[in-house]
Amino acid sequence: MKILVTGSDGQLGLCLQKHAKSLSSFDFKFETLESLNLTQEEAMKLYFEKHQPDFCVNCAAYTNVEAAEDNEDLAFQVNAKAVQNLARLCEKFKTKLIHISTDYVFDGLKNRPYHESDKENPINVYGASKFQGETHISSTMDTYFTLRTSWLYSEFGHNFFNTILKKAKDQHPLNITTEQIGTPTNANDLAKFILHLIQTDSTDYGLYHYSNNGEATWYDFARLILEEKNLDQEISLQATFSYPTKAKRPKFSVLDKSKALSTFGIEIPHWRESLVHLLKEVG
Repeated sequence: MKILVTGSDGQLGLCLQKHAKSLSSFDFKFETLESLNLTQEEAMKLYFEKHQPDFCVNCAAYTNVEAAEDNEDLAFQVNAKAVQNLARLCEKFKTKLIHISTDYVFDGLKNRPYHESDKENPINVYGASKFQGETHISSTMDTYFTLRTSWLYSEFGHNFFNTILKKAKDQHPLNITTEQIGTPTNANDLAKFILHLIQTDSTDYGLYHYSNNGEATWYDFARLILEEKNLDQEISLQATFSYPTKAKRPKFSVLDKSKALSTFGIEIPHWRESLVHLLKEVG
């Protein structure tokens, strides 16, 4: 089975590379932005004609939420238009698509975890572009998995986890917001779920939510990192309710995972458990 992974130099792509090493019977092709740019339609067409993958895991995206406010056209080009073209190619070449989306398709006004059936209402450019990408997929093909996730972090790349570790190492005081409630999600856990879908060759297509269990603020996330690294007495950590950003953020974006749990019979770790595990792994 041939599996194409786009955007493989991002944190989720790198986690997939890490965990796919144990799946020697599968032929993974990990493509970066430089080797396969989703916005270049002719290059994408030629790639599919040559390789005809059985699965495509789309990890490529414009994910800078703040910058998207000033680069709306680029965000929609990558997260919507290119995704539409990718869905058409997957449909044409009978490729199953696994696409990553976001909790930011919701406005955050609910006070309970969001179900897949809840009404989308993004409040920033990033969320709007990702929701349009979702819509293009569902209107173009049937053999897809759209996986909404939240607050991704890992040992790879630029993310909240690595930023807090670096600032703590440099003895920087931290002011972290309590304004938003969501779920930190270890990208390694998401990668394992994606590989599970591929290994089982599931046909339970559609839209699913996948994040770690539980809920937290960004302050809770930072505090646990410092506690586990025994830095909570050394680093000044202050909670702030109002933290100015260009892009609006949903105040509550916890995702309900019951559909994925009942459909695939998986176990999803609590965010605290998964964070502690990664901290021990990275040392």
